[in-house]
Amino acid sequence: MDIHQLETFLAVVEEKGFSRAAKRLHRTQPAVSQVVRKLEGDLGEVLFERSARDGTLTAAGEVLRDYARRILTLRGEAVSAMEELKSLDRGRLLIAANEYTCLYLLPILDRFRRLCPQIGVSIQRSLASRIPDDVLQRTVEIGILSFRPEGDLFKSIAVYTDELALVVNPDHPLAREKGIAIEDLGAESFIAHNVPSPLRRQVVSAFEKHKTPLNMGMELPSLEAVKRFVAMGNGVALVPGLTVGRELASGELVQVPVEALRFERHLRLVHRRQANLSHAALAFLKVVRSLSLERGSPYEFRVERTG
Repeated sequence: MDIHQLETFLAVVEEKGFSRAAKRLHRTQPAVSQVVRKLEGDLGEVLFERSARDGTLTAAGEVLRDYARRILTLRGEAVSAMEELKSLDRGRLLIAANEYTCLYLLPILDRFRRLCPQIGVSIQRSLASRIPDDVLQRTVEIGILSFRPEGDLFKSIAVYTDELALVVNPDHPLAREKGIAIEDLGAESFIAHNVPSPLRRQVVSAFEKHKTPLNMGMELPSLEAVKRFVAMGNGVALVPGLTVGRELASGELVQVPVEALRFERHLRLVHRRQANLSHAALAFLKVVRSLSLERGSPYEFRVERTG
């Protein structure tokens, strides 16, 4: 039993006869009769009363009529749903990000929602170390990382360049400095984010290289907590520049340049290399690209090579 057979069957039912059904379907009457006989053979049931010429149904035919209508209605709904996906009138986009990289998304999401208001977007918070697995396991379609995932299973697009920022309370003695050496930080108490990361390892290595103590007197579970604690006058902190734009603009925190700690971080959108991205994901990447062209640095859109 296939869709073509059901369409022919319903045409006979609705036109109340084989000849009128043939005319509607632009086929010959013998061809229509043959399709119906094949359907009856497949089902092992007679569908039409042979003594009547008006397409009168048997009990089996009446049962099939209801199911055939439902099947063809569902097919029509499925076709419409596919068209809606293409036209971005429906769909859902799942993205994985951590506390830091989620901040990059805000202006992107603002524009995306204006252009594609019917697309549902879910940002799932995840540890950066887990995001590659989330992408591979199809839990999310796109992940945002500050490092390139290992292997050749991913496609990676660099979308933002950020720098590490040393921030202090405005009343801190270092707040008046235009620039300091890393050795000047040996006596400072650092408020640290307690999540391990490649950047944290770079910072530790830099202090070791310059033979300077790195005193992490307090470790907190979020960057927001780190910023607030420093703004209250507790120690100093090294945080991604993207996370302190508002505090620097308002004067709650002050950035102090340290040449030896100028580390760049490239944020990346990653997805499975062999993935057939959804229409929603493709539209999202289009928004990312257009914003990078409009705003320029630190925004970018650069497909990275594998390996």
